Amino acid sequence: MLSKEIKNYINTNRRDFTNQPFSEEMALDNPIKQYEKWFDEALKSNILDPYAACLSTVDNLGRPSSRILYIRDISPKGFVFYTNYNSSKGSDLNLNKYASLNVFWGELERQIRIQGIISKVDDSVSDKYFNSRPRASQIGAWASNQSQKIKDRSELESKIKFYEQQFENKNVSRPPHWGGYCLSPISLEFWQGRSSRLHDRIVYTKDDNQWTKIRLSP
Repeated sequence: MLSKEIKNYINTNRRDFTNQPFSEEMALDNPIKQYEKWFDEALKSNILDPYAACLSTVDNLGRPSSRILYIRDISPKGFVFYTNYNSSKGSDLNLNKYASLNVFWGELERQIRIQGIISKVDDSVSDKYFNSRPRASQIGAWASNQSQKIKDRSELESKIKFYEQQFENKNVSRPPHWGGYCLSPISLEFWQGRSSRLHDRIVYTKDDNQWTKIRLSP
């Protein structure tokens, strides 16, 4: 049971949003360009981890699951992130190619909801990114059976030591079970917080390879 103080805070705490507008006229015709524009503004605002996003997937029983990860690239096809293919998210994506990303920049009172279709990136793309990672992260990709049960922390640390010895004085190659996914968007919503909860919501949808934009009621 929640304490009375916590319940009271949740039920009564309020703050209004600033009145920064976002109109159809302000929205660029291409949503990827609009994402880049907002991302640039997030960088200039010194937001921590502006490339962080919440990825939501669905398992074989229709149960949704969400987690925070990093968008590491934007290709002509869409938004790219990397993970263990055998992880929970990888298993979900193997069963259901539809997923969504949510980018939230609270300091700017903005979020971007991205829905799309998932596919693996080319091995050469995964290799290039993996080779750019710090060596400790490369070793970790080998040592961690992501999302699988382990006895304790020492089990993971032992595997790290094992792979450090395996790759001693060698370049660490990319594990075959690790690589990138690309979410190719079919819908993007740009949400700007406004006062009195009357938020601006501009949605782009793709049809016949053409983007159209509409406004949604808050």
